Amino acid sequence: MPRIDYVIWFVQSLERSVAFYRDLIGLDVRLEGDGYVEFTMENTKFALFERAKLPELIGRTGGQAPCGEIAFVVNDVDSEAVRLRAAGADILTGPTDRPWRQRTLHVADPDGNVVEFAQNL
Repeated sequence: MPRIDYVIWFVQSLERSVAFYRDLIGLDVRLEGDGYVEFTMENTKFALFERAKLPELIGRTGGQAPCGEIAFVVNDVDSEAVRLRAAGADILTGPTDRPWRQRTLHVADPDGNVVEFAQNL
């Protein structure tokens, strides 16, 4: 059975997006260089890649966000909501209890990608 090895967001401004995920979300940078920044994660790789460098990588430009969503499981969604609002995050929805037994909060990253925080109920 295949498994997901990594997720990469293609971003307009690497500097702005790294600041968002590092400073606002709280991820630690593990590796960076040549338009790529990877964060320390336990279960997979999560990285950012500068959209302007896509032609070098794949021979064409990429799509525009939002194209998907990344979710982080947290212990307390309400505390995250307070922290993120105070930091000026673009809150999209929540916190909201969902029928699949999670309480969720959705924010937009600097490119408009959807970032979810989910608390298992």
